[in-house]
Amino acid sequence: RKTIDFFDKQENEIKQEIDVLVKKDQEVSEAVALLSSIKGIGELTAVTVLAETNGFDLIRNSKQLASYAGYDVKEKESGTSVKGKPKISKRGNKHLRKAMHLPTFSVINNDPRYKAIYARLISKHGIKMKAAIAVQRKLLELLYTLFKTKNKYDPDYLSKQEILIND
Repeated sequence: RKTIDFFDKQENEIKQEIDVLVKKDQEVSEAVALLSSIKGIGELTAVTVLAETNGFDLIRNSKQLASYAGYDVKEKESGTSVKGKPKISKRGNKHLRKAMHLPTFSVINNDPRYKAIYARLISKHGIKMKAAIAVQRKLLELLYTLFKTKNKYDPDYLSKQEILIND
């Protein structure tokens, strides 16, 4: 019981330190607010993504970000005799993948768009984790897009674009 209390106390102290550091820098505070505008992405996830990518400093596009996080697909092939199943490479930043894991399930439950993507992938492959990892990649790319465009997340963005196109 003492160990659990000790770790709980440490966790609270770390969260308080993160809050202080985020509030101290206006630019970081705005970036965290943008990234956490997605229902299901909390402040801790937003801070972790910004920290692990160094504020998306060296990232030029979403493919490069996916590769950096280890979400790029590798296929095992050797001529015509050996053909393995495609998998994610996992060569990238494991902390970034770990930070995206649980928020992805929250986003799948809260956002109909991601719920539809998840359901479509499950019906196609039948593997839930494969679908969840695909949604993780899409979510990470969305975080990158929100950061670069400096826009908050709008769940009705696609429907508004369709209305503009039809008018």
